Amino acid sequence: MKCLGLIGGIGWESTALYYRLINQTVREHYGSLYSARLILNSLEFQRLDTLVKENRWNDAGAVLAEAAATLESAGAEAVVVCSNLMHYVAEHVEAAVDIPVLHVGDAILKELRAARVNRVGLIGTRFTLEHDFLFERPAAAAGAGRRRLPVEVVTPAPADFAELDRIIYAELCQGEVRESSRATLLRLTKDLRARGAQAIVLGSSELALLLKPDDFTQPLFDSTELHAVAAARWAMDDGKKPRRTR
Repeated sequence: MKCLGLIGGIGWESTALYYRLINQTVREHYGSLYSARLILNSLEFQRLDTLVKENRWNDAGAVLAEAAATLESAGAEAVVVCSNLMHYVAEHVEAAVDIPVLHVGDAILKELRAARVNRVGLIGTRFTLEHDFLFERPAAAAGAGRRRLPVEVVTPAPADFAELDRIIYAELCQGEVRESSRATLLRLTKDLRARGAQAIVLGSSELALLLKPDDFTQPLFDSTELHAVAAARWAMDDGKKPRRTR
């Protein structure tokens, strides 16, 4: 099994989800006593949050690049950035290491294609909703001159962006899960479905704390779960098949 290097702490609640989901996937595949090989570099979220709010993305990218290089030096064989938002600086991370960076957008798009979904409702932070970086990477990979996004993205009304930021940063990143905020997200997803979204993508790592697939009749794609499971499968795909334990 290959070793994954996690860049976490952005925030630590979502990092804990990644840790649990990766290990659960490994255990379900191999057996009850198996767990993932992981190295965690947990960053100081307040510092990064300040850089983001000040629009100092190059500096934020340098922080993650240094974190990735540290993980590679420690023996990691791939890097997993445990945050949707910080994939905005994924190119900084990729340039700093010689090992793969497992991108959340690739994991999401793979599942959307498998489900034959081409119009999705996206919920996340204001910055994530105002930029196309989650799906821009697979669009760029399609080849020069083919920058059209691989799926049509429907977002909540701009008037709701501030409330989404408040729920994510002031509540979920602080470990608070409120029923009133859950009701707000259910309202937003209902509106997205009414506007033609075939499925909902949770584009912030913390949102899985509020919404679950059982909340919907239409598909719900949790980016955190998809990313973590894809990373675990990558780590297990080494040609070796440990004997299952009971």
